[in-house]
Amino acid sequence: MNFVKGRGAGSNVPSRFNSWSRSKENVESFEEEAEGEEPRLRTMVTLREAKSIISRNSSPDLGFDQSINPYQGCEHGCIYCFARPTHAYLGLSPGIDFETKIFVKANAAELLRKELASKKYQPGLIALGASTDPYQPIDRKLGITRQVLEVLAECNAPVAVTTKSALIVRDIDLLAPMAAKGLLRVHMSIATLDNELGRKMDPRANAPAKRLEAIRELSREGIPVSIYSSPMIPAINDMEMESILEAAATSGATHASMVVLRLPLEVRDLFVEWLEAHFPQRAKHVMSLVNQLRDGKDYDSSFGTRMTGTGVIANLLQQRFQLACKKLGLARWGLAAAQGDTSQFRPPRDRSGQTELF
Repeated sequence: MNFVKGRGAGSNVPSRFNSWSRSKENVESFEEEAEGEEPRLRTMVTLREAKSIISRNSSPDLGFDQSINPYQGCEHGCIYCFARPTHAYLGLSPGIDFETKIFVKANAAELLRKELASKKYQPGLIALGASTDPYQPIDRKLGITRQVLEVLAECNAPVAVTTKSALIVRDIDLLAPMAAKGLLRVHMSIATLDNELGRKMDPRANAPAKRLEAIRELSREGIPVSIYSSPMIPAINDMEMESILEAAATSGATHASMVVLRLPLEVRDLFVEWLEAHFPQRAKHVMSLVNQLRDGKDYDSSFGTRMTGTGVIANLLQQRFQLACKKLGLARWGLAAAQGDTSQFRPPRDRSGQTELF
């Protein structure tokens, strides 16, 4: 398998729903290049008018029930991304298509104003980037995430941002005042400190050093940052866990979290393909360890254990994580923080200064 330089997946596995017939949409499309060396596969970005922007979930093992994802697909190309299978619902592949065919919710901010203004809206913590990264390369040009944050800031809506991009520092002028009100926290994802491994795991994301610098800049402005040391993959990056946590803590992170590798649906075959291409001598051993995390299976989606795994290896990872956090003074956000401070929420106002209510 010949992997394309700058891309994570090695192939385009077919969509589970490729028998669907799809009508053409009236959209504007253009190509966008990310920073660094130009890849042989160009990224196609398609602007869409979304029908809604706040998604809701009832998963008991997530610390939020509302989320916003301005983009479908993600150019960072992380081979392990659990969101890859969502591209199958678009009739596209969770493989190369997921990282080269990006769909933009161009009217995200407009929709958000309407949804927050609705009499039916119940304030709660909003996870920005729970599925795909809100600060992926195209946002440098389009600024959709900044537009969304402007609306959230106006309404004093609590938000948790998850990213692996240093582009987030662009919006410090919005983030710092929200943090001062206790309305914002940032989760910075770093799975490795090794540049070479990083280019394989998340090929078009910022280098680890740039993400650590972003943590320093955010922390200097009083913005609380949690290091998201995930995913931990046995015999690939799990030996770096303590180093990642220490580097983040030294840079100013005050909280931490960790999730083990998840391989839902098409992600499993894409990951095995990636593993055999980049680590051929280790591939079978790695998958054997992954199986030991999941009671002999490649993946188990059961709530409560899908993030942590089960068994001896999973327990050891959790013990190492907890000991490192204790040593470094890294905390975890509790249930109250996960729910967010909704007491300051106010519906958006129109240009006349009147509250918009729909």
